[in-house]
Amino acid sequence: MNAQLAKFAIGQVVRHRVYPFRGVIFDVDPMFANTEEYWLSIPEHIRPHKDQPFYHLLAENDDSSYVAYVSEQNLVPDDSGQPVGHPQAQLLFESFREGQYKLRPRISH
Repeated sequence: MNAQLAKFAIGQVVRHRVYPFRGVIFDVDPMFANTEEYWLSIPEHIRPHKDQPFYHLLAENDDSSYVAYVSEQNLVPDDSGQPVGHPQAQLLFESFREGQYKLRPRISH
């Protein structure tokens, strides 16, 4: 398998191509890096191929906030210019300007 470069960036707000949710990217895997059980839980008719970037999102829909793991082929840019209302967004990101979040500096010792 050959991993490709990620189309979307950490801090970018995106939405799902099929399902009604949006989120901010906080991590990227160059190819599928979740469990086989998770893979098989995706309905076969919409199951994406593993050889593409997968994104970790602080996601939200009309009912709740959660963490999502989504293939690149199922994401599109969110052009609303609105921040994501996920309660953990302020823990990972320090600001939101012009449709983009800025990651907080990493704390280490």
